[in-house]
Amino acid sequence: MRDWTREEIQRIGYAVVDLIAGHLSTLPGEPVFRPVPPELAQEFLSTPAPADARSADDILRAFQETIEPFPFGNGHPRFWGWVNSPPAVMGVFADALAAAMNPSCAGGNHAAIYVERQVLNWFRDILDFPARSMGLLVSGGSMATMTALAVARHAKSGVDVRVNGLRDAPRPFAFYLSSEAHSCARKAIELLGFGSASIRTIPAGADYRMKIDALEAALDDDRARNVQPIAVVATAGTTNTGAVDDLDAIAELCRRRDVWLHVDAAYGGPAILSTEYAEVLRPLSRADSIALDPHKWLFVPVEAGLVLVRDAEAMRSAFSLVPPYLRTDGSSTGVGGPPWFSEYGFQQTRGFRALKVWMTMQQFGLNGYKAAIEDNLTLARHLADGVRSAPDLGLMAPPSLSVVCFRFLSPSLPDEEAVAALNRALLERLQLGGEAFLTSTELHGRFVLRACIVNYHSTRADIDRMLDAVRRIGGELAAPT
Repeated sequence: MRDWTREEIQRIGYAVVDLIAGHLSTLPGEPVFRPVPPELAQEFLSTPAPADARSADDILRAFQETIEPFPFGNGHPRFWGWVNSPPAVMGVFADALAAAMNPSCAGGNHAAIYVERQVLNWFRDILDFPARSMGLLVSGGSMATMTALAVARHAKSGVDVRVNGLRDAPRPFAFYLSSEAHSCARKAIELLGFGSASIRTIPAGADYRMKIDALEAALDDDRARNVQPIAVVATAGTTNTGAVDDLDAIAELCRRRDVWLHVDAAYGGPAILSTEYAEVLRPLSRADSIALDPHKWLFVPVEAGLVLVRDAEAMRSAFSLVPPYLRTDGSSTGVGGPPWFSEYGFQQTRGFRALKVWMTMQQFGLNGYKAAIEDNLTLARHLADGVRSAPDLGLMAPPSLSVVCFRFLSPSLPDEEAVAALNRALLERLQLGGEAFLTSTELHGRFVLRACIVNYHSTRADIDRMLDAVRRIGGELAAPT
């Protein structure tokens, strides 16, 4: 394999930039979503690895013809599915620049390490976390939660987990999750060796927030039965409805009961920059650990998750296993550089995720983020108002953050089963029609449509267009045949 010349790199690089510009600039006029045609899907699944090299032009042509036309959809202004944002342009370029440098970010005295440390400092400031805390950029909220709860296990189990595991523990353990908690917390608890039997599911109220009295009762009941509480997992922005738990009350209860508090702020955390949610989210500063995803409401291209842990020494003690060839004295002038990130988490080889976070945050600035997030909050209120004013739509949960849950209703639908069936059919037709993209969830056993607006391209006109499409499709499906 020969080296590319500067001129070849430039020619193909300009072609790549043209593809990026074409993709991003034409999205608003394209369908929000189109599935991969079955014959193309089969071609992807059946074509063997290439035996011989292809030219760069052929590779880019294949991308343009078979990959670019069938995106996930989240770059489109009328995509409000799950919690997926469009990518910031500087984040897109940052991924290419990071790949060109291609550092391993386990540690060392090179620029990527200091960029990540600067990004961590920025988030400490945003969340009012102490300077003694430590963090990592990880793949997303799931790995952030796994990392945080591994530290909680080390700090709160009362046994030497790293030497003996959990088998010699003198008593059983417990974790406390709201019924609205993200499934990644349950998965992490199972993978950490505690088993799902250790999970106490705390009910949520009519506002979908964890019930504090039920949490307190569960903690006290476990203590009375000689069960060791490890951690409470609170949520700042549930996936289903955007609800924010009473973080201050939970933090105070955890402090009194000496229980680790982890907050899943993967979606809602950035709303601390808004005027409306600044005080609601201020108690994030009281958590022992936080998960927050820059690739959600901060518009950084995936993957870019963040975990912060208040006690840096506990985090290092939970993970560090440094062989002689990786030890560093923390010198800023030697090869080793500051203490290695690989001592604070599971990964040894780590990519340069920090560059796209660093560049995207500079593209927006905190004031720009505040404006974008507040605009999304305004759009969510506009959507909720539109649902309330429509005779054939029903709001299904109190709107919180930028999530709105609703569904189509008709007098012709005899029961809940019929309402659910119609809305399922409506959602599929809406998604495949390419007019807009919503997803669904279940609230108290009822199927509902769900919009999560974390999209800086979206406008009021986009919201109105989606509502018109929902009502039109619903009316057609409900019409007598």
